[in-house]
Amino acid sequence: MCMKNKEKGILGEQIATNFLIKKGFQILEKNYRVGRHEIDIIAKKENLVVFVEVKLRKNENFGFPEAQVNHKKEEHIRNVADYFLEQNPQFFEIRFDIISIILEPKTEIVHLEDVF
Repeated sequence: MCMKNKEKGILGEQIATNFLIKKGFQILEKNYRVGRHEIDIIAKKENLVVFVEVKLRKNENFGFPEAQVNHKKEEHIRNVADYFLEQNPQFFEIRFDIISIILEPKTEIVHLEDVF
């Protein structure tokens, strides 16, 4: 299975969206963009808003997907989240999560909560 980065991103976000919906989350936004930066998924459960970064890899050969989220990426996500919250002041209970997906040998989804 050879996928381009954009295809991997779309697949990962679809898997993560379905996963979150099954966990009782409502999806507020997908690919929420401010300037050159974006948040993959913004979801809500009760009063909690979760900003989700989705990382997908074909397998574990080059490490775990979540290791791709560095401090610079965290800073970009926080900045986009700040903008979202300015536009949506009704939300104040927030969390930053990563959904890590490995496709082979079988699809494995790990939901890391409150990661930064």
